[in-house]
Amino acid sequence: MSLTLAIVGRPNVGKSTLFNRLVGKRLALVDDQPGVTRDLREGQGRLGDLRFTVIDTAGLEDATDDSLEGRMRRLTERAVDMADVCLFMLDARVGVTPTDEMFAEILRKRSKHVILAANKAEGNAADAGVLEAYNLGLGEPVRLSGEHGEGMTDLYSQLMPLADAAEEQAVVDAPETDIELDEDGEGETPMITAEKPLQVAVVGRPNAGKSTLINKIIGEDRLLTGPEAGITRDAISLRIDWADPDGDSTPMRIFDTAGMRKKAKVQEKLEKLSVSDGLRAVKFAEVVVVLLDAAIPFEQQDLRIADLAEREGRAVVVAINKWDIEEDKQEKLRDLKESFERLLPQLRGAPLVTVSAKTGRGLERLRAAILRAHDIWNRRVPTAALNRWLTAMLEQHPPPAPQGRRIKLRYMTQVKTRPPGFVVMCSHPDKMPASYTRYLVNGLRESFDMPGTPIRLTLRGQGDKNPYKGRRKKNAGALAKHLKGRA
Repeated sequence: MSLTLAIVGRPNVGKSTLFNRLVGKRLALVDDQPGVTRDLREGQGRLGDLRFTVIDTAGLEDATDDSLEGRMRRLTERAVDMADVCLFMLDARVGVTPTDEMFAEILRKRSKHVILAANKAEGNAADAGVLEAYNLGLGEPVRLSGEHGEGMTDLYSQLMPLADAAEEQAVVDAPETDIELDEDGEGETPMITAEKPLQVAVVGRPNAGKSTLINKIIGEDRLLTGPEAGITRDAISLRIDWADPDGDSTPMRIFDTAGMRKKAKVQEKLEKLSVSDGLRAVKFAEVVVVLLDAAIPFEQQDLRIADLAEREGRAVVVAINKWDIEEDKQEKLRDLKESFERLLPQLRGAPLVTVSAKTGRGLERLRAAILRAHDIWNRRVPTAALNRWLTAMLEQHPPPAPQGRRIKLRYMTQVKTRPPGFVVMCSHPDKMPASYTRYLVNGLRESFDMPGTPIRLTLRGQGDKNPYKGRRKKNAGALAKHLKGRA
């Protein structure tokens, strides 16, 4: 059992900076203004030979109501209950505040083990704050500088005995069983396992219900939600085993991302960081769920987000949220499908699923759509079948003949998956119109059951690849020179 360490403290004491240092990556957003972190973010921490799970939390504030701050505090308190050890951070340059004293009292009652850390402790200016920290009654404070990496050895010495104790008390769980997928076709789909879970990113405009949807999927209020738009700032990843009604579960890592507004409206530095964090999640994902609001679906920004996922080569599932409050469902669904086909032709055939993040309705259909999209994204077509199909497509609709010279398509093969990529060897690839390429791509979708997934089709010329081209002239020239020399 891995030790779990939660980093807690007031806003802007440097929790996310230390979190990034412990995990060795810039996972958490960091900014000078307080209150940047709102959700719980987990990562795999490392100090020397010590491995542990580290949780970055929202800044503790004196609020217990249903305001945004109050909900953030409840989420942090949940992390305190989950963790084996709490690292309570102070700002050594500010010293101990009344808020610090209040939360020290809470941690004494709720946490199993508390390590007191005086952060930003580099230099003499922090000495007074470090001495003040003794008054909290939580033992000797560890002098740290999360930004400069000072004090990590002292932190290691505090964590090591706790990690050893946790290891001794750990109950050996049964090993996780790998999920074996059906090996249809060529069996090229990679196995989804606990070590290599399916990567899913949920993206959309602010207030579409992304965090609420993920909370419903995992069955607990893990992500901060509320009526305010733009609550989520970091791209938070959660590890789950999503089971169907029959009990078959699929290991997944789901990324909750910040809402993406139009570029012109994104002015603040922090929102720019949040959006770029979400874009990285899209690039890292295998399947992207584009979540729309049923009341205002397919706005310009929704189309941009879906197009971005397609251009990045990700499998795409479109989910329509807040379906529980829709009155005329049948007519609305017809309109949605028509709009989808018309506005996103590059994703023709991609699954469109109606869900309610509030009630949980439609989640099983969403799970099935994600798994099918992932399967298609990994599909490989045998070369022989491709070339038989190409011959039939050419007979049905021959390629054009620019300037009276018909373009010859000689051979076709699949060169990659994730997404499926194909190469066609042909003459004059530069003269092939885009409309004929679309004809081939749409034919691939229909004939080989690849709806919705991005398909990459490359035309490659063979004209300059003839190894004997020019050899006769060269040999004739050499012979003439030789005969001339003898004469």
